[in-house]
Amino acid sequence: MKGTTTQIGRYGEDLAAAHLIRNGFTVVRRNFRVARNEIDIIAENDGYLLFVEVKTRSAPDERTPSRYGRPSRAVTYDKRDRTLYAARAYLRDHPTKKIPRMDVMELYLQQEDNAVPRLLKLNWIQNAYRKQ
Repeated sequence: MKGTTTQIGRYGEDLAAAHLIRNGFTVVRRNFRVARNEIDIIAENDGYLLFVEVKTRSAPDERTPSRYGRPSRAVTYDKRDRTLYAARAYLRDHPTKKIPRMDVMELYLQQEDNAVPRLLKLNWIQNAYRKQ
C-alpha cells in the first residue's frame, strides 16, 4: 500500500487510537476541529483526558527511522498554539474533572508496494507540551 501523505497519516492515527485503547483509554473523538485548529485524537480513562497529536513518517528500516528526523519535531510552536486553542474550546463545551494532558505520538512505518505498512516503532510522548 503505497499511499498518499493523507492516507499514511490516517493509518498512523488508526494505529495510535488502537494503541490508546490497548492501554486502557476510550477514544472520545477523532479529528476534532475548531476553525482551522485540529486535534487528531481525544481519549480518556478514569483520570485523564488526552489531546493527542499524531505524527507519522515512513522509514526504510528500524535502524534508519526517518530521513526527515523525529516526527515530533513537526509539532512547532504554532502547531502547539493551534492545538491548545482547540483543546480549550473542547473543554469549554465538555467540562470535566479529569486532568487534561497534551500528548504526541510518533509512528514510524515501513511501506512496501501493495502491502499494508508495517509499524516499526511507536513513541508515546506523554505530557509533551509541558514547559521543560
